[in-house]
Amino acid sequence: MDIQFTEEQELLRSSVQRLLRDQYDFEARRKIVASEEGFSRTQWGAFAELGLLAAPLSEGAGGLGGGPLSTMIIMHEFGRHLVVEPFVETVVLAGGLIEHVGTTEQQQAFVPGIIDGSRIWALAWAEKSSRFDFANVTTRARRDGSDYVLTGAKTMVIAAPWADNLIVSARTSGDGRDRSGVSLFVVDRRATGLDLQSFKTIDGRRAAEIGLREVRGQLLGREGEGVAALEACRDRAIGALCAETVGAIGELNSATLDYSKTRKQFGTTIGSFQVLQHRMVDMFIAHQEALSLMQHLSLSLGTGDAGLSRLASGAKSKVGYAGKFVADQAVQLHGGMGMTDELNVGHYFKRISSVNIQFGDPAFHVLRYAQLDAAA
Repeated sequence: MDIQFTEEQELLRSSVQRLLRDQYDFEARRKIVASEEGFSRTQWGAFAELGLLAAPLSEGAGGLGGGPLSTMIIMHEFGRHLVVEPFVETVVLAGGLIEHVGTTEQQQAFVPGIIDGSRIWALAWAEKSSRFDFANVTTRARRDGSDYVLTGAKTMVIAAPWADNLIVSARTSGDGRDRSGVSLFVVDRRATGLDLQSFKTIDGRRAAEIGLREVRGQLLGREGEGVAALEACRDRAIGALCAETVGAIGELNSATLDYSKTRKQFGTTIGSFQVLQHRMVDMFIAHQEALSLMQHLSLSLGTGDAGLSRLASGAKSKVGYAGKFVADQAVQLHGGMGMTDELNVGHYFKRISSVNIQFGDPAFHVLRYAQLDAAA
């Protein structure tokens, strides 16, 4: 599959490429990750100024109406440059949820802050026993006047240390894995009763463990629709993460090919060894297969094709396995230097490893694909 971009989409891609080439090379990224905050508000402001934070959101919600293809274009370039700023968390996850399930008043209140870069968001859905199951929620919410009060805990909330607001899943009715009893709430990250323990992830980002003790929150959308909203949100997130992975795979292939042309062993470049040529051909094929699936999924997200969730799981598993294969081979072909902090190869490896477990690892999605296929 080969998508033919429109003039506007080509302009978006070239603008993102130019910005990242000029301002976000590998050394600049290392400094950002090593900083106390762990991301760059200057770069976040540049993304907002360029319109990237508005690009995927619908015009009705105040965005530019670019949809999933805009997300794909942006995330593919972000994957090539290992961008750490929370585009997926703020725009794809939070922005998507507000756009699709929020009331008109909530869209008018929250979306402008996302678009202009003044408000950063994070999604807090996972719990220590949830294992990728959106319905496995023990955090509770009870009505208190016009708002709700939340009590419980969330784990591995990516970008939470940077966030101004959180979207939190909590149970308003039912027990155990009752799908109809989960709702979504907007919570101020600095609200009274919210305890946040931040930490650095393996790929250099920031995440947090969150405790909620009688924390006030505003219902997002309607009660009991949280699981369905999160499942649709997961499909959109998978599209973004697949695009990021494909961008990283492409850069790993290029770096490995360049290295094979200069690294000598036994008096000749290692790229002349047939066994290594075969391996790099396998890496190239893995990239092309992942690229095709990424494009197919992004197009389907834009048209709302039947069987979208099955396609998303298929893409997540296939692209995940392709990413792991290419990352493993790139590190091995670079030798010991492949995992040094000074070389970008190891950083791509860590980022792909992290993406692979977000919203379900490849093995989880193989099983989910089979279950959805059987139910079709």
